Amino acid sequence: MSMKIPRLRAAVITLCTILALVAPSPAAVGQPMPEAAGGIPTIAPMLSRVTPAVVNIAVVSETPAVSNPLYNDPYFRRFFDLPDPPMRRQMSAGSGVIVDAENGYVLTNHHVVAEASAISVTLKDGRQFRAGLVGADQAAEIALLRIEAEDLVALEIGDSDRLQVGDFVAAIGNPFGLGQTVTSGIVGALGRSGISREGYEDFIQTDASINPGNSGGALVTLDGRLVGINTAILTPAGGNIGIGFAVPSNMAVAVMQQLIKHGEVRRGRLGIGMHDLTPDLAEALELGGIHGAVIANVEPGSPAEKAGLKAGDMVAAVDGAPVQGATHLRNRLGLTPVGSTIRLTVRREGDEREVDLTITAEATSSGDFAGTPLDGARLRNASAEEARRAGSAGITVDSVEPDSLAAWVGLRRGDMIVAVNRTPVSSVADLRDMLAGRRAIVALELIRDGNRLFMVAR
Repeated sequence: MSMKIPRLRAAVITLCTILALVAPSPAAVGQPMPEAAGGIPTIAPMLSRVTPAVVNIAVVSETPAVSNPLYNDPYFRRFFDLPDPPMRRQMSAGSGVIVDAENGYVLTNHHVVAEASAISVTLKDGRQFRAGLVGADQAAEIALLRIEAEDLVALEIGDSDRLQVGDFVAAIGNPFGLGQTVTSGIVGALGRSGISREGYEDFIQTDASINPGNSGGALVTLDGRLVGINTAILTPAGGNIGIGFAVPSNMAVAVMQQLIKHGEVRRGRLGIGMHDLTPDLAEALELGGIHGAVIANVEPGSPAEKAGLKAGDMVAAVDGAPVQGATHLRNRLGLTPVGSTIRLTVRREGDEREVDLTITAEATSSGDFAGTPLDGARLRNASAEEARRAGSAGITVDSVEPDSLAAWVGLRRGDMIVAVNRTPVSSVADLRDMLAGRRAIVALELIRDGNRLFMVAR
């Protein structure tokens, strides 16, 4: 028995030595882990610095108090000569992140403040302020608020492109309206898409608990840098199951800069439709490589056509940075300022070349249809990708002002107008010319949620 104890002690010492040699330290993975006075690992010092920059957001909105969704359709109400439905006030809660203390800018999610009639922001110290909406972008799920306050604390913004799967992160927000709460986890995946119906997705996936009310809150690294805006959860029952998503900080900042400058995101275009490169497609088209985006179609007269791009070309890189897929390329192009010149690395039948293109503005119009059924609608030429999905060229409705003629007719955001009085339209200019000499009754043919329908306007 006395011989076994030294052997066991020696074995334990050997095992501890091996573990000390192979176990990664927090510094080895780039995540500092301070220790409290008792020697217990803690992130409390970091949280004491960053949590004052995370705020609670309360939103008041008004929605129609009707049980049948048909009553929400202005065209339906007008057809049956029904009065406008009564409005019902609703309260909701979310989270936000102060990113500029001097100017009082607060980042949050678009869906947190959508349809808001009043927004208030409560700081960690209990102070409450009325917030103004600087701008919002539904496609990227980002909104920017502004408050007038002193002694604010802003969160330092990190570089989300440097994140790796396995990095430790903490989520800070206001789940279920309980008040500021912190959860932690790791980055489970990067570049997630297909989470929502919008077109610009590059989500960070994490198992840090994100619940209703966390939307708009901060996802931070263990050294206290903002790397994401918590946005969504994947759940069959409405609660957290360990799969949450955040908009990367780099995307959020790019959107914020445009909202500050223009009040909206002005996306440019190259005039291409695209899809992911698959191994079979790469072999069939003799493209080489396994990552990239394949051009499906090219709009006539677009920058892509002028540069000589063709359907079947594969975009391998933008300004030297590899393209992982169609979603990655779409995000990159969508957040590139209009007028910027980019360099695409393009492969065609095994040959590789570089092409310089200038991002041009989407053709949009919101004020050229006064006195027509489209007065109050913001329109633009449908992108090549939208035309591919719809199976037709047309004009996309980006927004509709409440109580406008366009709203009265029944147009909605996301509708695609494809014909007027059975005559196909493919551009805002064509539509303007058609409506200029319109008859007393105009039949608009459009595509909504994949279905074709007609709307009649006088």
